[in-house]
Amino acid sequence: MSDFLQETRRRRTFAIISHPDAGKTTLTEKLLLFSGAIHIAGSVKARKASRHATSDWMEIEKQRGISVASSVMQMLYRDCVINLLDTPGHKDFSEDTYRVLTAVDAALMVIDAANGVEPQTRRLIEVCRQRDTPIITFINKMDREGREPLELLDEVERELGMPCVPMTWPVGQGKAFGGIVDLRKQQMRLFAPGEAKRGDDDEIVPLAQAEQLRARFGHDFEQAEGNIELVREAAPAFDEEAFVGAQQTPVFFGSGVNNFGVQEVLDALVDLAPPPAARHVTRADGSEHEVPPHGEGFSGVVFKVQANMDPSHRDRIAFVRVNSGRYESGMKLRVQRTAKELRPTSVVTFLSQRREAVEEAYAGDIIGFTTHGGVQLGDTITHGDAPADFGTFTGLPFFAPELFQTVELANPMKSKQLQQGLMQLGEEGAIQVFRPNTGGAMLLGAVGQLQFEVVQHRLKTEYAVDIRLMPCRFTGARWVTCDDAAAMKKFVDENEGKLALDAADTLAYLLTSAYDLRLSQERYPKVVFHPLREHAGLALQKN
Repeated sequence: MSDFLQETRRRRTFAIISHPDAGKTTLTEKLLLFSGAIHIAGSVKARKASRHATSDWMEIEKQRGISVASSVMQMLYRDCVINLLDTPGHKDFSEDTYRVLTAVDAALMVIDAANGVEPQTRRLIEVCRQRDTPIITFINKMDREGREPLELLDEVERELGMPCVPMTWPVGQGKAFGGIVDLRKQQMRLFAPGEAKRGDDDEIVPLAQAEQLRARFGHDFEQAEGNIELVREAAPAFDEEAFVGAQQTPVFFGSGVNNFGVQEVLDALVDLAPPPAARHVTRADGSEHEVPPHGEGFSGVVFKVQANMDPSHRDRIAFVRVNSGRYESGMKLRVQRTAKELRPTSVVTFLSQRREAVEEAYAGDIIGFTTHGGVQLGDTITHGDAPADFGTFTGLPFFAPELFQTVELANPMKSKQLQQGLMQLGEEGAIQVFRPNTGGAMLLGAVGQLQFEVVQHRLKTEYAVDIRLMPCRFTGARWVTCDDAAAMKKFVDENEGKLALDAADTLAYLLTSAYDLRLSQERYPKVVFHPLREHAGLALQKN
């Protein structure tokens, strides 16, 4: 096997998804801890007094205790390079999560044992199903009173629309939680609480010593044995092809906060999660082709742009998922959308906000480079000698916002800082920014109210700009395209007051009601109203 192909097959790239408070960010920390990437859960070389989640690096995240932006962490484990992407759980930041899911090859779904599958988890499941993303399920908080494991499995199967294949099974729960039976290794890991302990500290008993376990755990172990037997009869055996094709999900139980059951999940990510696969590219003429991960030429897609990760340097980082080939330090790159050359001076890999210079990267890796403009979310990046008609990687979603507010500047002297802040926050996808064609105040569009609060906070802390957010008459938006120039001109002339350009300079029609959209579609049949911006982009690309 060539070194190049071997490096590609070593990669595992996955996102952690869940409803808020299911324990996703805690589990992220513990996976880093068990892999050896960090030595104190909650900190990268942090002082105890200032400890917070490694993946929550924004000031507002530390204040509120929630994740409002996705973060990237790379670690080595068992000779595999694992790229882990922690995502916001709150529904108001779902756009960021959806875009992250386009950059991964698998997902780790975290479920609270007491609450089961919750609303935001359902939305994320649907995105994974649309992309046939393999899902590993971790049922968390078994050390607390929760629902019966069989009931939880039944619910997961219904929501996912695919069978569950338990890989571990709990013995008891809550105060009676005794540990988990590893069905792959035929052993039981005995539970002992504690945030500081590692998996190698746990007591492990082979199932061959079942009598000893029955004597120790009594009815709970006997019940677990009965459930395991029942599941073996009812559930299919694990099938790697079915899992990779998103046709079944392996299930693990544990307690992330107590570092328990984490070892089994980490091993499963190496053993079960797929390496990078081929990606679809659409050319300007509408034709499609596949780019294999071990293809010779470097290519990748910008799935995230983050401003001010290092406030002292006012930097902007473009996150690129490598889809094919190998990146090498100093490589000449090209932005396919603009055909402009890109020579990044600083290319890095991540452990949240800590960065390390990268000499080379392969398909599946996430790299970042400092950008001063010219790069947008969804841009395809290739090596400099790639053909001009290489095309663009498809599938990065930009949803039409459902909430709008008008921006009012508290201090008119800060107009320049406001323009810069909104431009950068709009380009990174933190909020959707619209510039009305007729001039006037900028409009912010969001899918959730909390997005407005975060942007207001970030403008104040990162750009020293105070703003007031005021209600406005718009309730939705659609991006518009038209193959007929005359029909498009008529539409624009008659609707000037409802048109605006977004951060990518794509024309959008702002709605005042659902009836407004239906009426406009009837009145202008040649104009296409797109609920997703990438659909408008593809239509413009063809023209």
